[in-house]
Amino acid sequence: MTSITHTISELHKLTHQAIADGRPVVLIPTMGALHEGHLSLVDTAYSLELDNPFVVMSIFVNPLQFAAGEDLDSYPRTLDADAAKLAAHPHKVHAIFAPSPAEMYPLGPRTTITPGAAALRFEGATRPTHFAGVLTVVNKLFQITQCQHAIFGEKDFQQLALIRQMVADFNLPVHVHGSPLIRDHDGVALSSRNAYLSEAERVEARRISAALRHAAMFHVKHDIIAAATHAMAGMDIDYIDVVTPDFQEPTAGDALHGDARIITAVKVGNTRLLDNMAVNIEKPNA
Repeated sequence: MTSITHTISELHKLTHQAIADGRPVVLIPTMGALHEGHLSLVDTAYSLELDNPFVVMSIFVNPLQFAAGEDLDSYPRTLDADAAKLAAHPHKVHAIFAPSPAEMYPLGPRTTITPGAAALRFEGATRPTHFAGVLTVVNKLFQITQCQHAIFGEKDFQQLALIRQMVADFNLPVHVHGSPLIRDHDGVALSSRNAYLSEAERVEARRISAALRHAAMFHVKHDIIAAATHAMAGMDIDYIDVVTPDFQEPTAGDALHGDARIITAVKVGNTRLLDNMAVNIEKPNA
């Protein structure tokens, strides 16, 4: 049976016992409103083939990562339905940690993490306070759970890269694992925010993944971006670009080549959707 805990002290009892029993703690941070993409994170946790892992899923709509005017108040909160989905899933989540903002920030967010240069572009340019909030809560969850492993979806590709940077820069004893992006039957990347889409907007959203699939047929950065942009003509595109898996800029004289990602954010109606896809860049001729 999955334990649902709302306080740090309750969770500590469970994770400390697991650690005392020699079980590796695996953390899956989410904001709830679970869908098949989230459930695939649980599958990824078990694919690590750890010895008797203790799997914790956090469900917390973190106010620090929302700016004024964003959808903090309207973001779906469906804890009972989420717990039912996890109970029916073949792979077990042993504990759900569903704290309140007051539990996580009893004295307010007095100390926060400032992300590096990789957070200034793309999502960070549009949502300048977002990644500071994400990294702060993820670091807190790492400390609270004392996890050895953590699972994050590749849909939020920039977020995943920044979390890996934080772990490396702070020498945190956590192995961060990316879990493949999951798509719905019509190709749309699974997201809790898809619930905001009208029927007509859902049809429009299909163009995003179709554009990325078309662009991935090309192997020169400029051609990839141009193909995706053309395929999404008329849509409200925030950005389209091709990046390295770790979001690092190529060193001087070393053009981007090899494995990469095309990333995009597109506003459909009032809903901002993220998507990405693996691409391969040919090495330029010398």
